[in-house]
Amino acid sequence: MRKYLLLFLALACASTSDAALQGTHRFFTGPLQNGPEVTKACTGCHEKLTNQITHTVHWNWSKNQTLNGKTVDYGKKNALGNSFCLAVPSNLPGCTSCHAGYGWQDGTFDFTKTENIDCLICHDTSGTYKKFALGGGHPVYPGEHKEYPAGKVWEPVDLVLSARSISRPSRAACGNCHFYSGGGENYKHGDLDANLDNPTPEFDVHMGAKGLTCESCHQAANHDVKGEAISVSPGSGPRAMGCADCHKGDLHKIAILNKHMKRVACQTCHIPTYAKGSPTVLSWDWSTAGKDQKAGGDALNIYDKARGDLVLGKDLTPTLMWYNGTVERVFMGDKVDPTKVVRLSAPRGNRSDPDSRIFPFKVMRAKQPYDLENNIVAVPNIIGPAESDSAYSVRFDWNKAIVAGMTAAGLPYSGKYGWIETTTVWSLNHMVVPKDKALRCQNCHGENGRIEWKGLGYDKDPRG
Repeated sequence: MRKYLLLFLALACASTSDAALQGTHRFFTGPLQNGPEVTKACTGCHEKLTNQITHTVHWNWSKNQTLNGKTVDYGKKNALGNSFCLAVPSNLPGCTSCHAGYGWQDGTFDFTKTENIDCLICHDTSGTYKKFALGGGHPVYPGEHKEYPAGKVWEPVDLVLSARSISRPSRAACGNCHFYSGGGENYKHGDLDANLDNPTPEFDVHMGAKGLTCESCHQAANHDVKGEAISVSPGSGPRAMGCADCHKGDLHKIAILNKHMKRVACQTCHIPTYAKGSPTVLSWDWSTAGKDQKAGGDALNIYDKARGDLVLGKDLTPTLMWYNGTVERVFMGDKVDPTKVVRLSAPRGNRSDPDSRIFPFKVMRAKQPYDLENNIVAVPNIIGPAESDSAYSVRFDWNKAIVAGMTAAGLPYSGKYGWIETTTVWSLNHMVVPKDKALRCQNCHGENGRIEWKGLGYDKDPRG
């Protein structure tokens, strides 16, 4: 049966246009037992495309890049620039529920097997495809019974329905992971929430325009989607993107505004606020977790036994900093000074650097564990199934969680932990307002302007 299915698909998929995709739908008749079966059927036509995916950041969660003056294989899989799950190692079955693949449970995952690629996570348009929270990238399949958290039953996906719905990636498909990263809607980035699926132009002038999708800007030559968070990248290089990719030349009728563009990023004026729809996390105190107190709070102050105290904010003014396209960061195993706030990631740049411009950022603050004797940031096992003996969310034992996490990360652990304060930065690029809503001169240079000039290296407002 599979041989005939693949033959039909090969004949139907001579083109990768939307029309050709629609023509393949009638051949997905099923039954399909799991995700890799769907991918094998796709590969019958698209072997070249699936091989492309194995070279992308979405697949590998890392790339060779120069950071802190050295060339490293670095990315989401081994970054510390994330105060939300703290780090990926030992938390893989949960973190990889947003991986573009199936089965990344531990270090034995085979990145060369194209049947592990999840085509549906990007190309499903039925709106019914959903990965299981602790499934290592798999959804719940027919015949399986899974709960997370305990008592919440996850319904099996209809793989045939999803496979027959395939088309180019939609905003919702991208948003399934990127709108909800960090544990809740808009928690992590601050400028990515579900409103972007179908916003008004006032909310986001790009996504509110007809015909534009995420892919319009985040173009994906050879399936390598352009753009990435500066927490895992310097923010420059061939995969970097910016406003000037589309908007070129002198864009303003007023000369002083065009002059500003040499030292002030477009986003600084055109994203006057962030977290306009859903609130975003501003601080996360892991040290208060484990208390037997009532969970909840209000919409902006949340306590959870497994996560501690979270403070959120809404309709926020960005933090402005100089940025030259390079990022300061702390790697796993780096020594830190626990008496100071540890900047896990921060933009490099200053007023005297001609390559620096003023950009808007969200600054995320956290209190998280570190090795008290080795003075390195801890990598704890936070997420786990109910039977886990080390996951903090199950046993509420920080020492067990850190032992498991440090072992998974290949790091030493003295057996003693303490708490450090950290910051990470998230660049703001979405929720761009129409030009008539952008900042005006007085918003920065007026008597009660939003800029803290001394923090940018000025004694006072340079305009007097």
